[in-house]
Amino acid sequence: MSEAVVWLNGEIVRESEARISPRDHGLLVGDGVFESVRITAGQAFALGRHLARLSRSAGALGLDLPAVAVLREAVSDVLAATGIVEGRLRITATSGPGGYSSARPAGPATVVVAAEEAPPWSPHVAVVTVPWPRNERGAAAGVKTTSYAENVVALRRAHAAGASEAIFANTRGDLCEGTGTNVFLVLEGRLVTPPLSVGCLAGVTRQLALEITDATEETVPLSALVSADEAFLTSTTRNVHSISAVDGTVLPACPGPATRAARQAFRELEAENLDP
Repeated sequence: MSEAVVWLNGEIVRESEARISPRDHGLLVGDGVFESVRITAGQAFALGRHLARLSRSAGALGLDLPAVAVLREAVSDVLAATGIVEGRLRITATSGPGGYSSARPAGPATVVVAAEEAPPWSPHVAVVTVPWPRNERGAAAGVKTTSYAENVVALRRAHAAGASEAIFANTRGDLCEGTGTNVFLVLEGRLVTPPLSVGCLAGVTRQLALEITDATEETVPLSALVSADEAFLTSTTRNVHSISAVDGTVLPACPGPATRAARQAFRELEAENLDP
């Protein structure tokens, strides 16, 4: 396999030769945003939606990004240079190098586009709930920032418990989201997912699921997950991923009819349009 390459600030370079300043604000304080995009059939799935969310995240933090056309070209260049057919692509943008304080540097931004192959997920997944809440009123609530330390800690706890994902409540005890996923569950015959007002990320796959299924948004307590008839996670790389157990309690159906229907709807969507 040829040496990995990345797009860095306008150029395709070897990954081993890519250089980012030790003063980069993204490295120092997590002052950056990113998008993970699934690569399927050699193309970036739902790229338009991901770039739109990247722009919203950057706007929330006050970051300046390259033009969408530049980013689209960067993605195309990386896909062509790597030849990856199935995997993930990541676009990362930080506020660039500056001082060692929390004060925002003047710029320019640091932008990296990189891709890698990714193994397939297991057919279903166990999850655990964690005691640390998402702050639905925080400055970065619902923003896809590079400040992922909370997710790292939570995911480490999940793995230690033999689970694949950790699920957060918000400060009010409402079901919120996973470390890199949104949550859907069936309660009394209704397929629901938490609304964005609980502080969860506006997942691209979440939004597609809302558009192609009969799911509705509903605020529910974290405890509702363990009593659900069935449940699944959505994310860029998972698509629709059935939940088998919550905190060690096995759910009644895995996958249940709503999960199977959502999976089929996604297959049909992808067959019709890779940039819906």
